[in-house]
Amino acid sequence: MKKWKNSLQANYGTPTIELVSGKGAVVTDSKGVEYLDFLAGIATNVLGHAHPAVVKAVTKQISTLGHVSNFYAHPNVMELAEKLIEMTGEKSARVFFCNSGAEANEAALKLSRKSGRTRIVATHGSFHGRTMGALSLTGQSAKRDAFKPLIKDITHVPYGDMGAMLKKVSKKTAMVIVEPIMGEAGVIVPPHGYLQALRELCDETGTLLVFDCVQTGMGRTGDWFGFEYSGIRPDVITLAKGLGGGLPLGAMIALGDAASLFAPGDHGSTFGGNPVTTAAGLAVIKTIESKSLLERVSTIGVELMAELALIDGVKSVRGAGLLIGIEFSEPIAKEVAAACQKNGVLVNGNSETVIRIAPPLIVTDRQIAAFIKVFATSVLKVRGA
Repeated sequence: MKKWKNSLQANYGTPTIELVSGKGAVVTDSKGVEYLDFLAGIATNVLGHAHPAVVKAVTKQISTLGHVSNFYAHPNVMELAEKLIEMTGEKSARVFFCNSGAEANEAALKLSRKSGRTRIVATHGSFHGRTMGALSLTGQSAKRDAFKPLIKDITHVPYGDMGAMLKKVSKKTAMVIVEPIMGEAGVIVPPHGYLQALRELCDETGTLLVFDCVQTGMGRTGDWFGFEYSGIRPDVITLAKGLGGGLPLGAMIALGDAASLFAPGDHGSTFGGNPVTTAAGLAVIKTIESKSLLERVSTIGVELMAELALIDGVKSVRGAGLLIGIEFSEPIAKEVAAACQKNGVLVNGNSETVIRIAPPLIVTDRQIAAFIKVFATSVLKVRGA
């Protein structure tokens, strides 16, 4: 990858392969080698690559109206906002569109300041983005330390620890932000009752409860957002990744009283709610609905986790739907990910012991079977068993 080294900055390191095309859950590199894509652009390509519905919607829109800024309205942005409001089940909800998860969380941070408070509580191990505000929310020192000082008045507590939350959240707290399932940290599922207890605490203290659904959203877990299992609603939902089906699109959805906090001029985005990206977003939602993909994701997710748990060397399998973390009893995750790639499957080694998979929601039963075979073989080889 000499061209990469000679033209791009070193923040990502150098990729090992160059992808040139894709169809569904399969991608092809510049040497003609095909791979099963079980990462899907980090949980982003929910309909896989080159899905006909997205291609058709984007092609039609770019040939009609490409960009208007937010000085003017256009049909797609209003239709998609209405659809997202419907998905929340809360008619009072209002939507702000942006381009990424980091931007959605930046918007939530600014929204919380409109409460008149400044203190924020987030969690250790969380990932909310890399821009300075989102990075201040992110609970990973490896990503934060080089860029200090960050925004003040942000406290991090252990994920899932309500005792720690009770000590830090007060009537001076502007917002609490958590992921319904932690993605970047290794697909960590919270303890039973955690989200419900957070809702009660935030109600008692008048604190905004923000769910970062960037990775869990858009059907990834078998629900639209990933928190529905808790039976509660947050004050703010942040979305991105799968929302655009591979195009840059994010959203910050405020519900109830929080929906009226922003006033004209408080926030903005030149490209947020662009006609082309919102056309893609509408195509994604309509396809998920018409193909009953939420129900399918829930079913195949349970089956896939059960199969993975049977592989020797796997300590635990966790997650929901098609957001799955596979933990090993040994520090072999990076080696297993490399072996999988060599054998034609793309996965992500989150850490030394955890592999994250997030295949497209349209992945077939045959492709899942092929993945399990390659994954089991790769683990066996790396362990030397």
